[in-house]
Amino acid sequence: MTETEVRSELLKQLDQLSPAKQHEVLRFARSLAKSLPKGVPGDRLLRFAGTMTHEEAQEFLKAE
Repeated sequence: MTETEVRSELLKQLDQLSPAKQHEVLRFARSLAKSLPKGVPGDRLLRFAGTMTHEEAQEFLKAE
């Protein structure tokens, strides 16, 4: 299923629920979103690999 298909199916299912159940789904979705890891995924950082010397990296860590 594509992302668009998943969204469409979610909306169809949500429309069939009572308002109370829709709020329950909303609370659940929010709890899932809070559990997502924060920061930048590693694959997006790969382009920076090898651009910093060891000494620069040590200085960077000290600056925390």
